[in-house]
Amino acid sequence: MSGPVAQAFALLPEYLAWHVLLSASALVLGLAVSLPLAIGAARSPRLRWPVLALASLVQTIPSLALLALFYPLLLALSVLSASVFGHGFSALGFLPSLLALTLYSMLPILRNGAAGILGVDPAVREAADGVGMTSRQKLLQVELPLAAPVIMAGVRTAAVWTIGAATLSTPVGQTSLGNYIFAGLQTENWVFVLFGCAASAGLALAADQLLGLLEAAARRRSRLLALLGLAGLVAGTALALAPLMSFGRPAAYVVGAKNFSEQYILAELIAGRLERAGAEVSRRENLGSSIAYSALAAGELDVYVDYSGTLWTNALGRADNPGRQAVLDQLTAELRRRDGVLVLGSLGFENAYAFAMRGDRAKALGIASIADLARQAPSLTLGSDLEFLSRPEWKAVDAAYGLSFRAERSYQPTFMYRALAGGEADVISAFSSDGRIAADGLVTLADPKGAIPPYDAVILVSPKRAGDARLLAALRPLVGAISVEAMRAANYSVDRDDRKATPAEAAQALAATLATGSPAALSGPPPR
Repeated sequence: MSGPVAQAFALLPEYLAWHVLLSASALVLGLAVSLPLAIGAARSPRLRWPVLALASLVQTIPSLALLALFYPLLLALSVLSASVFGHGFSALGFLPSLLALTLYSMLPILRNGAAGILGVDPAVREAADGVGMTSRQKLLQVELPLAAPVIMAGVRTAAVWTIGAATLSTPVGQTSLGNYIFAGLQTENWVFVLFGCAASAGLALAADQLLGLLEAAARRRSRLLALLGLAGLVAGTALALAPLMSFGRPAAYVVGAKNFSEQYILAELIAGRLERAGAEVSRRENLGSSIAYSALAAGELDVYVDYSGTLWTNALGRADNPGRQAVLDQLTAELRRRDGVLVLGSLGFENAYAFAMRGDRAKALGIASIADLARQAPSLTLGSDLEFLSRPEWKAVDAAYGLSFRAERSYQPTFMYRALAGGEADVISAFSSDGRIAADGLVTLADPKGAIPPYDAVILVSPKRAGDARLLAALRPLVGAISVEAMRAANYSVDRDDRKATPAEAAQALAATLATGSPAALSGPPPR
């Protein structure tokens, strides 16, 4: 077996193990919190409404947003803990995912628990009172056993919800089966997308069936079914978690990446250099811009590539544009002074936001610059990536040119290009180092007012690694070494429709290009 299917199976043990650990931990914690609350809600009408209403409110929050919201909260608590007790904790990855999924699992357990206890026949309660049972004895020996089938039905629902929602933990740095889906959507690796969906669905079905045995055991009062269900759950969980036992001590270095092809490639390039230097490396991919930088500044990432314009506007809150070199110089000094973050240097190319249109469409409308675009905007549709319309760069461009589009739609980056090709969008917020610009015959629009800041790709090193000689020695040769042409070719080798490379393969080819100084190692976009 070879190709994407073999790659997917090779990654399955690690992804599945983390997914099972996260889902099982959240479900157990959710049950431990929800069951006492359900008992309290069944006992007290005053408590019942607020508890169930709060659990219902949590369900109205999109699970991805709930996961993301926990990160800044935990990061602030970690900083406070470090300042008060001298020790912080990791706010990235497992902990925010665990807390969010625990909240997400509570509603069905709460509802079914309260309903099951309230549904016990009053005559049975009277009989228990008649034989002199205490309230505690009545709960443990009568009410909970009779309510157990209803409670287990809620646990089954919670398990399915939790396993499905756990795929969304990838953007906050937690490895899961969602890694297949997020990476596959970006690189159009549909085998990965389908594999991730199938693995998640299969896990949910398996958990549901095993918990169903416990539900049937509670209904039939069958010890055999209970033992079978428990044995299946324990054996399955142990088997899935076995790969984590071989991980041993944590990786020496953590390399981060955002959620698009170039970031995957550069993360693999950096990780490869560190591994060749004898270091152990782990990867945290599909991170949002603000999460990635916050995690680096907090020491939860050791290194990743960001862009000077992104840092200028997001991290420093600057709206001016003093020029490419001035931005880089001031950024380097300010991030070091304020956060202790080392800007090791520029890789040698820019990946700037650039408004792009199909060449024939731009020519027909007479659009060559953003100023020309502004005059035609009321009749056009803008397609952007998921971040652009909420970023300061968009506000700066809009303020400079007064853009007012007929419609504005956000897409995952790969689908943004598809929307432009298919006519669903007339102009997109493209990336200047993207090989699809040349391959698809797109034109980028001039920015005569200089509203868009420069976007040098820069290597960022966390404060705790700023003096790490091995790390710096491995990465310094990359400074100034990658041309925009080489990066476009690497990106296109991953994004093209045919003969797709994986990010790791593209990184290897890019490394070979840097070693030989020849672009022949890469399969770049066809000439326009």
